[in-house]
Amino acid sequence: MAVLLDTNILLRLAQPSHPNAQFAVRALGALRIDNEMLHITQQNIVEFWAVATRPIAANGLGFSTGQATAEVDALKRLFVLLPEIPLQDAWERLVTAYRVSGKNAHDARLVAAMAVHGIDGILTFNTQDFVRYGEIRVLDAMTIG
Repeated sequence: MAVLLDTNILLRLAQPSHPNAQFAVRALGALRIDNEMLHITQQNIVEFWAVATRPIAANGLGFSTGQATAEVDALKRLFVLLPEIPLQDAWERLVTAYRVSGKNAHDARLVAAMAVHGIDGILTFNTQDFVRYGEIRVLDAMTIG
């Protein structure tokens, strides 16, 4: 089976002192033991970069671009980076079928990538962002492992 990682998982890995970091590490370990293939997308990297390089005062991590580059390089070594392929049709189908609006359109793009690449599960701390999509497994990082 295959699992996509939500960006919030990646951000917690970059913040070992965050209270949810231990849950992310534990969930990833459990998925690896279950032989789940762990994937990320280019969108994850863009979202990660945006938060990582944003100032702490603006709800970011305050990383320099050098620190962010090192973190992104590590993520690409740890997880399978899915190739960037056209997702527009799959995304439009999802946002129309599920009447997605606002910032949830970003999550719909992750689900579109899952559909196009044949990935059936997503690991996240924000399960409520994905439960509408009946075609995927939503894995709660707080309860796995």
